[in-house]
Amino acid sequence: MSGHSKWHNIQAKKGKADAARGRIFTKIGREIAVAAKQGSDPNLNSKLADAIAKAKAANMPNDNIIRSIKKASGELSATNYESLTYEGYGAGGSAVIVETLTDNKNRTAGDVRHVFDKCGGAMGTTGCVGFMFDRKGVIVIERTATLTEDDMMELAIECGADDVVTEEDAFVVYTNPNDFSEVRKALEEKNLTFLEAAIQQVPQNKTELSPEDTAKFIKMVDLLEDLDDVQEVWHNVVLPEEEDEE
Repeated sequence: MSGHSKWHNIQAKKGKADAARGRIFTKIGREIAVAAKQGSDPNLNSKLADAIAKAKAANMPNDNIIRSIKKASGELSATNYESLTYEGYGAGGSAVIVETLTDNKNRTAGDVRHVFDKCGGAMGTTGCVGFMFDRKGVIVIERTATLTEDDMMELAIECGADDVVTEEDAFVVYTNPNDFSEVRKALEEKNLTFLEAAIQQVPQNKTELSPEDTAKFIKMVDLLEDLDDVQEVWHNVVLPEEEDEE
């Protein structure tokens, strides 16, 4: 399996301005609140436990997590958020999947379509690019002097993971989506700290764009991620390494 990890981008996001960090926390907070509507105890609600793990990997403060859970019995209890996924093409024919949580699908569809059109892309029909991705549980763990590649592989297999890819400064653990919660919990019990933990759309192959198309594509992804209803943007583009921003 080819290596795939967004954690470098996540780390870069963490170093951005407070406003950008706040948007990330707001999106994860909505995900937590929606999951908590099915039960506020993460020991009994695996979706909530997964959302909390995602929040902790993004360094979301515990107070924010608790507040998001409480929202499930407050203002969000009367709001029915729907999970909708849009597919389309970016610059250079690149493949894009946009996952949203929305209480107004007409608004969200219009906003997403506008960004695609503005940046030289096109929103397509369901399934137009989805076949280029595999849905997998992804857990990213930082490499340390005390955690060897052999140790990580042994731990991951013991906990039920499908595969481990070793990168320069991280281990990327892949799971079947149905096994993600159990594997995540088992690895947590091994006292491992996650840089990322979520179910992702992993591209089967990556594509490289020209510098001009890459610039258009990055702008499109940024605009999509700025939309309040957008939770995740998945794609198959090889992006230039992002420098950590202070």
